[in-house]
Amino acid sequence: MTILRITWKKSAIGYSKRQKAVIQALGLRRLNHTVEHYDTPSMRGMTNKVSHLVKVEELPEGEV
Repeated sequence: MTILRITWKKSAIGYSKRQKAVIQALGLRRLNHTVEHYDTPSMRGMTNKVSHLVKVEELPEGEV
């Protein structure tokens, strides 16, 4: 299964509470913080909602 490496790149100040909640649900705590999650439809949906705030990289399974 593919891994998504998600990095918080832009502040959520001035954006809706829902987008801030998605950032928190992804496990991101501060700017430039990086987390890794499995590539699931729910993760893709969350990253699409805040795509303007985060950077998403796909890692093949053997690279982790």
